[in-house]
Amino acid sequence: MELFSLFISAIFINNIILNKFLGMCPFMGVSRKTSSALGMGGAVTFVIFFSSLITWGLFEYVLEPLSLQYMDLITFILIIASFVQLVEMIIKKYSPSLYKALGIYLPLITTNCAVLFVALENIKQGFTFVESVVYSLAVPIGFTLVLIIFSAIRERLDIADVPKPLKGNPVAMIVAAIMALAFSGLAGLV
Repeated sequence: MELFSLFISAIFINNIILNKFLGMCPFMGVSRKTSSALGMGGAVTFVIFFSSLITWGLFEYVLEPLSLQYMDLITFILIIASFVQLVEMIIKKYSPSLYKALGIYLPLITTNCAVLFVALENIKQGFTFVESVVYSLAVPIGFTLVLIIFSAIRERLDIADVPKPLKGNPVAMIVAAIMALAFSGLAGLV
């Protein structure tokens, strides 16, 4: 039950974008089309999940036993950058259209603070391996869910009659604020 609570909480209640305001660059940049949002969500899910598990193992079995905990940030960044490069090469080879649609935002996953946050949060919270697996899967699922919902809304906003001063990013930020309010209403869920 505790793992289920962690899973639901990370997706809906403590959503990385709407509650922590991390990962806003791809949230605003790639959310114009649902297909791009889905591709970015998949890439971020892969990077967060696998890099978090490797960083957890590295910390637990190498850095901590050798009293090198102060090296966590630099080693985590190197692991995340490696995974982003791997994802970029795979997408470029197998889906050139998605690679082109994601553009500069694909390599920017390396600097996406949400990815590093999950790796560090697994350590800070003292999660076991199973808890890390659940958390490292739930966070990017929540990221992807919000990205897809937001992109669907933005696609409709592009054809809607929005006042000229609010067109583009201003109305998108208003919608993001309303989404954050809606998701915060789920706080009593778990």
